Parts: sequence; C-alpha cells; structure tokens
Amino acid sequence: MQGEAYKDLSFGLSKGSFAATLTDLDLTPLYASSLKTLQVNLGNVCNQSCKHCHVYGSPEAGVVMSRNVMEACLDALKGSGVETVDLTGGAPEMNIDLKWFVTELTGTGLRVIVRSNLSILSEEGSTELPEFFRDRGVEIVGSLPSLNEAVTDRVRGKGVFARSIEALKKLNALGYGESLVLNLACNPGGAFMAPPQCSLEKEFREELLNDYGIIFNSLFTITNMPVGRFYDFLNRSGNMNTYMQKLKGAFNKDAAKSVMCREMLSVGPDGSIYDCDFNQMLGLKCGYGSPDNISDFNEEKIVKRRIVVGEHCYGCTAGAGSSCGGAVATD
Repeated sequence: MQGEAYKDLSFGLSKGSFAATLTDLDLTPLYASSLKTLQVNLGNVCNQSCKHCHVYGSPEAGVVMSRNVMEACLDALKGSGVETVDLTGGAPEMNIDLKWFVTELTGTGLRVIVRSNLSILSEEGSTELPEFFRDRGVEIVGSLPSLNEAVTDRVRGKGVFARSIEALKKLNALGYGESLVLNLACNPGGAFMAPPQCSLEKEFREELLNDYGIIFNSLFTITNMPVGRFYDFLNRSGNMNTYMQKLKGAFNKDAAKSVMCREMLSVGPDGSIYDCDFNQMLGLKCGYGSPDNISDFNEEKIVKRRIVVGEHCYGCTAGAGSSCGGAVATD
C-alpha cells in the first residue's frame, strides 16, 4: 500500500487542485449525505495478481480480516440505517470466515453483495460457493475486464478468461442473471477511460449471449484509480501526468455531487474505517472528528462527516463518474 507516502504525491497535478475544483463549484467541504452501504474489505489475499489491482492482491498477500473485526461490523450494523453490505478484497472468497460472515449478514435481512473475480469459483475450496450464495440470496458482482480473451489474460493471468466464462455459465445455471442478481464490472485495460457504460453494457450483453449463452443484469464501468499496482504502472510507463490531466479535464460536477463516499463507508481488514476503498489503500482514514474504527461506530457522526479528498478523487468524478456501482452521472 502507498499509505503515508501519499502525503508527498501530487499524481502529476498541483497539490490541492481537487479541493480547489470543489471550491470553485461550491462543493467543498464535501460531506456525507447518509450511510446506505457498508463496504467491507476482507483482505488482499487473492488467487490472481491483476496488473491494475489497487489493493496489491495476490496469493502471497497476507492481510486478512479476522472474525473479531467481522463481529464488530455486525455490532455496528445493529439498528443502523445501512441497507447493503458489500464484501470485497482481494478475493473475499479466500477469507476462511466468509461463509460464517455471509450467513450472519443475510440472517439480518440486509442486502449482501460479494465482489468476485469469477476465476476463484473454480478453485479448490470455492467450487461450492455459487450454491452457497444462491441459497442465501447473495448478489454477485463479477469482474470481467474485457470480452477479448487475450486482453483479460494479459491483465489477470493465463487461462483466467476461460475460467471466468465457465463461472458465469454455472452462475446462470443456478438462476443468476434471472431470479438472482448477477452484475459485471469492467475496468479499462490501460491508462484510458472506459467507453460510455450504456454502450459497453450493450456490447457485453450481445457478445456474451451470442458467443457463450451468458446473461447478466447490469454492467458497471469503473475507472482505474492511481492507486496500488495501477499507480506503479503509471509511474513506470511515464503516463502519470497525462492520465491525471485526462481525468481532471473530464471533471463532471454532477458526478462530484454523487460520489459513492457520500452514502457509503469502507472498513479495512483491521477495522479502520475510510470514506472509500481507495482512501483505504492510501491510508487516509476518516477524519475531521469522525470515528476511525468500526469498533467505535457512531452513525450520527458518520452520516455528518466531512469527506477526506485528494487528487485521486478525479478518478471518481471524470466523465459519467465512477463508483462500485458504475457510472453515477450522464456524460
């Protein structure tokens, strides 16, 4: 993780420029508006080592959420206004307490989402998870970078595309995409922005159905953030300044008003809380008087908290915007 080093990074832009942009549009300070989603990062252990991964996920990674922290999350949720719990990683399926946590969460009646890289569902120890998720009504967001096998394998590893397709077929056979929610998430394969979400969804829908008989509910386009391995790539390739200027030039006021951090909270594997998963990877905890650990959860303070922003926030406000649920505004 970049952590404390972020304080010395401008991401190719003048320091404070995102905050200045918000000021010019009367959007600063940026405050939370509610708390509808609790996103819980179960750790960065993953069966893949994707080139754009912002959490440095890999089989060798060693950050894992304990059951004690999960119990603190459950305590915080009691009586809260949270509607959705969004489980992410790494590969959340590689946390040994995932099934216990999902069972506890679904027992409360909350909407539960698991973000899957899909290929994990064919690995030993995870092959029964699709049925487990089905039986508990869990929604799945499956990540698929491209319809092109070579592109996907270049980003994610040899054979990943084929395994992802097989996972999608199995999920469809269990009712996902029809009676159960199956969404797809797509990150661009390089230092550029994704095409408009509606047109890319149409392309994915047609090709997956025609070529593989696969159906899904919605496609989410997610902008690559200058965090983690993608940050490293931008620096190595000399693309940092160009990419960040591109994001800044595509700033959308409507997207800024609807950024996901205004209605969600991110919980790190150690229980620390952040305005979003990207701030989590940068070590930027909730501040300005807000609690910074789930064990100190205080909904009244959290729903009124001031958001910690930085230059990376241009990634969520460019074009139609980007969030864990895809675009947030009209281009």
